[in-house]
Amino acid sequence: MTSEQITNTGSVSGDCGSAQARARTHVQAYVQTQARQNGSAKDGSATNGPARNDSAKGGPSGRKHGLQRCHAMLRPVSLRALLPWLTSIIGVASALCLVIAWFPSTVWNTPIVSSDAPAHYYFIHRLLDEGLGAALHLWPHDSFYPPLFHICAYLVIKIAALFGVQCSIYAAFNITWIIASGVIFPAGMLVLCRYFLRRWNRGNPISNPISRISQASSTPESSSVSESSNVSNQQVSSAVNRQYNVTFDATFVLRNLIGLFVPVLAVSSVCHPYGLLNAGPLIAFGFAMSLLPFLIAATLRLFDAVAAREHIAKWLAIAAVAGVVCLVAHPRIAFTYALILVPFIVLRLPWKLILGAFIAMCVGAVAFVALMLTSFKSDRWANPDSWFHSHQPSKNLWESISFCLTDGLDGFPAILFALLLIAGTAAAFVCASRRAAARASDSFSSAASTVVPVASADVDVDASTSDIAVSAADSPVSVSCPPPASHSNATDAASASSESSRLRRNDRLRDVIALTAAFLLVALVYVCTVTLVGALPNIISAPWYRDENRIMTMLPLVALPLLVIGINALAECVSACAASASFAPSASSFSTKNSASSVPSLSSASAVSSVKNASFASNWIVLIAVFLVIAILAVSAQIVCPSRSAARDTIIAHSSLNQSDPNEQLTEQKIAVLRKVTKRTGTQATIISDPLNGSMYAETLFNANMLYPIINARTDVPSAPFGKVETAFASGDAQQVLGTVCPLTDAPEYFLTMGDQAQSLQSFPYRAQYDSFHNEELIDTYVDGGTLVKVADYSQYGQGWALYRFGCTD
Repeated sequence: MTSEQITNTGSVSGDCGSAQARARTHVQAYVQTQARQNGSAKDGSATNGPARNDSAKGGPSGRKHGLQRCHAMLRPVSLRALLPWLTSIIGVASALCLVIAWFPSTVWNTPIVSSDAPAHYYFIHRLLDEGLGAALHLWPHDSFYPPLFHICAYLVIKIAALFGVQCSIYAAFNITWIIASGVIFPAGMLVLCRYFLRRWNRGNPISNPISRISQASSTPESSSVSESSNVSNQQVSSAVNRQYNVTFDATFVLRNLIGLFVPVLAVSSVCHPYGLLNAGPLIAFGFAMSLLPFLIAATLRLFDAVAAREHIAKWLAIAAVAGVVCLVAHPRIAFTYALILVPFIVLRLPWKLILGAFIAMCVGAVAFVALMLTSFKSDRWANPDSWFHSHQPSKNLWESISFCLTDGLDGFPAILFALLLIAGTAAAFVCASRRAAARASDSFSSAASTVVPVASADVDVDASTSDIAVSAADSPVSVSCPPPASHSNATDAASASSESSRLRRNDRLRDVIALTAAFLLVALVYVCTVTLVGALPNIISAPWYRDENRIMTMLPLVALPLLVIGINALAECVSACAASASFAPSASSFSTKNSASSVPSLSSASAVSSVKNASFASNWIVLIAVFLVIAILAVSAQIVCPSRSAARDTIIAHSSLNQSDPNEQLTEQKIAVLRKVTKRTGTQATIISDPLNGSMYAETLFNANMLYPIINARTDVPSAPFGKVETAFASGDAQQVLGTVCPLTDAPEYFLTMGDQAQSLQSFPYRAQYDSFHNEELIDTYVDGGTLVKVADYSQYGQGWALYRFGCTD
């Protein structure tokens, strides 16, 4: 390339600064160079015409042409920058609307009546009473419970108060759940899935037609072409290839189309978040699960940084912060995190770091076992087969496997999801394997090409400057393979390129294997939990309490990323098959014309035009098909969703006060009694009652001071008064009862009876510890001896319902 042409290139690049303009300029410059070389024997002065000089020197026509291209490129560049943000906002907003539409309206004014709900309401209530300092000892016996969800609910109440809005504990609870489930979780899944899509599509646009022409040009029919002509074809193909990647990136559009529906699919399954709101609700664990996708994505970026040996400190800090946040939400999330990341650790880290990671996991496992042995006394620890002895399988083997393959969806959406997951995973393995083989072949070809003599110095200069210009551009795909200017430089460049490509050679294959392995591990734990029995299933599922609700939340974390890269691979395969027939004639024409013609610019333009027409049909039609398939899946999952509807109906039933059983946790009669009791005792006096009769809800409903505000009042903690009061009350010794109860507070102490324990809490393993509190004979004995004095009778609401005052001397 002459100095004037280089100046021309620089002027256009400086005016526009666009990768497309630079690539197009270099292609044109190369074509002019080839034409000048081919015609130099006939007319040596043809290359120095006044028009070329005017353009080369940056004259009016050259600058005008460059500015026109600059303005033409402004619109696509803006769209490229805005499209990811636009699709993300639309996707997350759609997910939020779905969560809000599903959420039961009955729980805004009344609590969810279930096993764990009273504790979470109480924890928020305690933060309001004592401030954020209580976050480290939320339990009534002052031990630690993961406080992040309750802190967020506390902040919601405080922020609402700043605007003069009184927000109840139940409303703050619900708002926090909706934000975590409708915003944080779908956004995290979008980040995680886009991470895998970006790695999958890196440097590999869908059905790149120029690559096919390059491959087709190496057919036996073109083998007789001179070496100089082959090099020329490769340079034109390489330069137009880069232009294609910038101006016609179908992969970029596909990645955003898939990203548009990821948040919706994340909240379409009953697995998470709906199941946990119904089961307990398991609020703290569910909040940690909503945060976990961010931690996984940050950890995988850390693995990338370790492989590239750059930005390690940055991503280590980000992963550490995300890890601390997740642990504060719920420490048991570490088991889910480790289970999913084990395949990635094995496949993507150096062996020293793999060894260190597994040592850390072993240390954590030993610490967990030690905690369990010291915290929970049992004579069954040495016999794993007897663990979870009351657990009963809920699904057969086929039901549990199909649940995993369908991500907990129902009906037609479940079938479509399973088919896409299976077919996409198979396509991903095929594409990844072929990509790995192609990269190995390219590396061999690059090494062999270092000994091939170059055609001319002009070709070398043109190619190298073209590569420099395109490499500097901000394009999603960077393909720079400049031919060497000399043998020694070529060897160095080939070595650097080989080193760079070796780090990424099997990224696709490793990701597919790791995601598939993580999915199989999660499926194994789920099957062990809901289907299998015995020592081994007990051990495998023990970190999650052998609880189906906790384990099924892991399915979207592995199924959705596997689905999206599978759909991406399917689109790539379909586009490749559809385009191969169209590209073959163009490639043949391109090779034949270049072998016969002395002016490659004409054949190049014809081939590129043919390729662009064919690429539109093969790429964009595939994109439309992919869009329709994902849209059908996402929309149908909102129409056919009996599992989610059943979870919603269950929550509505739990929050209803119209219960047929008068002994259920909360009824209209019990609400009336608790209101009257609090009005009689005030909010400072201590009220003792069996928490399994629903009296514990008086703490957050009416601000009463219940000694047992939760159902799990542990008796094995020395600092807690629960065991002492229970033991004293069951003893029948009046002096022991008064000596234990009266010193609790300076305010009066009351005892409330409201019937038997609720049937919905009969599965609670420690319910027998409260039997003495509804023993009518024992209560009558204390009344006859003056230990208890009846101050209010509520027998009109239920048999034996009454409020007593302990006979303490105030």
